[in-house]
Amino acid sequence: MNISYNWLKEYLDFDLQPEEVAAALTSIGLETGGVEEVQTIKGGLEGLVIGEVLTCEEHPNSDHLHVTTVNVGQGDPLQIVCGAPNVAAGQKVVVAVNGTKLYDGEESFTIKRSKIRGIESNGMICAEDEIGIGTDHAGIIVLPEAAVVGTLAKDYYNVKSDYVLEVDITPNRVDATSHYGVARDLAAYLKQNKVKATLTRPSVEAFKIDDPSPAIEVVVENTEACPRYSGITIKGVTVKESPEWLQNRLNVIGLRPINNIVDITNYILHELGQPLHAFDAAKVAGGKVVVKTQPEGTSFVTLDGVTRTLTDRDLMICNASEAMCIGGVFGGLDSGVTEATTDVFLESAYFHPTWIRKTARRFGLNTDASFRFERGLDPNNTLYVLKRAALLIKEIAGGTICGQIQDVYPEVVKPYSVSVTYNKINTLIGKEIPAETVKSILESLEMEIVSETAEGLQLNVPVYRVDVQRDVDVIEDILRIYGYNNVDFSDSVKSNLSYKTPTDRSYELQQLISEQLCGSGFNEIMNNSLTRAGYYEGLSTYPASHAVMLMNPLSADLNCMRQTLLFGGLESIAHNRNRKNGDIKFFEFGNCYDYDTDKIKENETLSAFTEEFRLGLWVSGNKVSNNWAHADEKATVYELKAYVENILVRLGVNTGKLVFGNLTNDIYSAALSITTGAGRQLGTLGVVNKKLCKGMDIDGEVYYAELSWTLLMKEIKKSKVTYSEISKFPAVKRDLALLLNKSVQFAEIQKIAFDSDRKLLKKVELFDVYEGKNLLPGKKSYAVSFYLQDEEKTLTDKQIDAIMKKIQTNLEQKLEAQLR
Repeated sequence: MNISYNWLKEYLDFDLQPEEVAAALTSIGLETGGVEEVQTIKGGLEGLVIGEVLTCEEHPNSDHLHVTTVNVGQGDPLQIVCGAPNVAAGQKVVVAVNGTKLYDGEESFTIKRSKIRGIESNGMICAEDEIGIGTDHAGIIVLPEAAVVGTLAKDYYNVKSDYVLEVDITPNRVDATSHYGVARDLAAYLKQNKVKATLTRPSVEAFKIDDPSPAIEVVVENTEACPRYSGITIKGVTVKESPEWLQNRLNVIGLRPINNIVDITNYILHELGQPLHAFDAAKVAGGKVVVKTQPEGTSFVTLDGVTRTLTDRDLMICNASEAMCIGGVFGGLDSGVTEATTDVFLESAYFHPTWIRKTARRFGLNTDASFRFERGLDPNNTLYVLKRAALLIKEIAGGTICGQIQDVYPEVVKPYSVSVTYNKINTLIGKEIPAETVKSILESLEMEIVSETAEGLQLNVPVYRVDVQRDVDVIEDILRIYGYNNVDFSDSVKSNLSYKTPTDRSYELQQLISEQLCGSGFNEIMNNSLTRAGYYEGLSTYPASHAVMLMNPLSADLNCMRQTLLFGGLESIAHNRNRKNGDIKFFEFGNCYDYDTDKIKENETLSAFTEEFRLGLWVSGNKVSNNWAHADEKATVYELKAYVENILVRLGVNTGKLVFGNLTNDIYSAALSITTGAGRQLGTLGVVNKKLCKGMDIDGEVYYAELSWTLLMKEIKKSKVTYSEISKFPAVKRDLALLLNKSVQFAEIQKIAFDSDRKLLKKVELFDVYEGKNLLPGKKSYAVSFYLQDEEKTLTDKQIDAIMKKIQTNLEQKLEAQLR
């Protein structure tokens, strides 16, 4: 939120420099990102002067250009080629001399000496839109005769400098979403630091009803969504351009002036934090404003020209026959103030934050008004703000205030009652703060001390402080005004004995594996755990019915919790490929979520929900690319499998007991599952289904592995690292060429071999696969190496033959294997 330094000083008299104000606000929780010097007109009209056109002749080489000589008050007159149709001798004009920088939106250009159709031009005679004082481009600016030649344009137009502070408002501090709100907080800080500063709230004592005759009536049918609605009718206004001071106020904080009525509502919003809405009273059919919902499916055209379909949970501001505005969110196309408006109805209301938040999210609208309403405003402030706005309208647009103020407020909201003890204040803050200091801070924060004892205080907290309803909230406010830096570190050190928890061990192993993967050329990515529910439509592996849906999603792209890490990685791959980075290795650690109605247990609310920590790996593109010493080589799924096996080995998982089995699902076009001997699935890996890749606009192969880190930590929980000497006796290798059915997997051969001998068989490796010519249909050939070793002696041929015979027999019996 942009805060004007000069505007802030209208409510608080202080001597701090802008940088000092920024530091003070940051210290009390209103973090200020930067301070920028600005002018009411961009560029400050630097380099522009008032000149007089001495001569004006037609350009010899053009039928629309003119050659002029212009006196700018110093030096010789300038020769300037001008294309404006209204330029003439004797005029007082605004001239941009050579070197002047002019702005066109975010773009800028510098005036330089040039030749136009063969005639030299030194400068430029300017139109309104070229220097930022208006939008007219029909011709140059012609000033009154009284304008003094040589006067700087910035002095003629009274351009003022200001400083804009970029204040980051946290969601709980809606009370500080205005200049007065920031001034109020700054006043508390200055009082605590013994700096004299008087906080002044704009007076509304001059408010009175000019004409008591009946005006527009207000009826609130839905008091749940609208606990308070105030309004007033002002007749006989003149809608026109706002005065210079009001336009300057809005321009400085980045708002575009529209007309005096709309500008006043925007001014009040940023002055006092209360959104207002001005209706053209002529559009209020039946002379009645009705606050209610509309039937489900009703169409409504908003101010931006978009037709929106309403629900029965969208609060609408209506007249006697139709809706005029989405309450607290966005105005309607036909009920707003225009230049033809003569009477206005001014609304100042308090809407229920939840209603406004849901409606704003439903329609994807985030306006200045909804931003404040959905965080909770002060319902006791609507009348004051209404009077303040009405007085400004009378002052700037004229008119008379008619009828009585319409104020529907059936249940008055009272200040929050909070008890706080000195002991808890000192315990939480970590320093003993004198009671008088505590009371002084509370007083500066406008918290009323109802009663006091030796132990503590009973307080009434203002309604505008919706974030302060508990004693800890009060203590936080005391600390931020007292100053975090004023809490000293203790001389004593308090410590306790601790041990490494499973969480600590898991984190250490995450770091270890992250380093290993980075060393292998991977980059770590971090995706949002919120994702698009549409990704799971039509999937059986991760069905949409198992998605954990958000009740109030920020958007359709972030409306559920992810069931898998896959889609976030695919988004990252697509993003990189679209930027010519197609050779990709990614990994990510993150939680995945599942909702299964079959797991629901009575009286256990969370029984259907599951959260699991996982590790995802993505490989795509080339393994080697643009290398002078190596031809381009595409990545393969086997490369990914090697990375996965290296992770398992590094974690200490006994890979000899794992089974890499074929897997069929709609995530992969070809895949393996990684399971333990007990049948627990530790993860999956394979080639991502081309349909999913195409949906992400990825035209190449993507290889993906997802490991359950939660289950891996359980798997290695009891594993211990053991050490032994390297054997002095050689290992023996025996090879078998086996004829097998095509359905047989190497993992089955490996398991049968280790089951045949667990003592001397150390390793089983597949080194060749053959399918095709000279083999029976449905058969394939595996060439497998078996490594045998005795740690205490050299193996004899008799021992080796006995083990190999046993392995061969078991393979023949269980897999119908044949020796080739």
